[in-house]
Amino acid sequence: MTTQTLKIDGMSCGHCIKAVTMALQEVPGVDVKDVTVGQARIEADEAVVTPAQLTAAIEEAGFALVSAAG
Repeated sequence: MTTQTLKIDGMSCGHCIKAVTMALQEVPGVDVKDVTVGQARIEADEAVVTPAQLTAAIEEAGFALVSAAG
């Protein structure tokens, strides 16, 4: 498991935080640690989850993944 900080564009409120949290919680291999406006801190099992899966989950919630740093 690696800790990653995801920079997310388009978030502006508590509803956005909830939507991103729920989207990331549905990705296998992801443990959501903290979500705030503009970013999410997660632990990801790199053997299970890919960057493409993280991007897809965030886009499906209506936002854009800008960067991921670990």
